[in-house]
Parts: sequence; structure tokens; C-alpha cells
Amino acid sequence: MIQGERIYLYVREGQRHKGLLLYEWLLKQARSLGFSGGTAFQSLAGFGRHGWHEAHFFEEAGELPVICVFVGSSAQVDGLLAAATAAGLSIFFSRHPVEYGITGQPAQPQA
Repeated sequence: MIQGERIYLYVREGQRHKGLLLYEWLLKQARSLGFSGGTAFQSLAGFGRHGWHEAHFFEEAGELPVICVFVGSSAQVDGLLAAATAAGLSIFFSRHPVEYGITGQPAQPQA
């Protein structure tokens, strides 16, 4: 298994940076930093510093939370946070130590 970190970044679905949806920008940044993959999930409901949000038929588009998840080395996570900071973004995140790998395959060295 490989030792690394998992990072969750919480954004709003309609939030943009430099013309891209913010979750798309984060996915592109993570890819350029060498993460093996990442996923953006849309939530059904949530609350945080921007208030309470739930998925309703008539809800204004763009306000539901989106959670971006990446697993990689500590250096990759540091790089993603540095890129967001350098871009002037204010994004709530949490990061956690993890062991990861692929079943049936030997552990690969960290990037």
C-alpha cells in the first residue's frame, strides 16, 4: 500500500474561476499536479458558511455544494492547496492521511 493523503474541497456547483466551473478548475489543477484521479460529487443537501442548501425542483441553479475528492502524495495535496491560494480562492477543505493502492497489484512508489 502507498501512504498518502485524501483531500476534500467544498465548492458551490455554479461557482466559477477564470471562466471554468470551480470544480472543473480543481480537477484540471489536480491532473496537472500528477494526481492519478479525482472526482466531483454533487450533494443533495448541506450547510456551511454559505447557508443551508437542498435540492428542490424550483431551487435556483448553482447553489448546491459540490465535493471534490483527490488522493495522492502530501506534495500533490500541498501543490493543489498552493495553486488555489495563488489563484486567490477561498475554499473550505479537509485533508486526511490514507493508505491506498489497487487490489491485486504491488504498491507503486509515490510520485
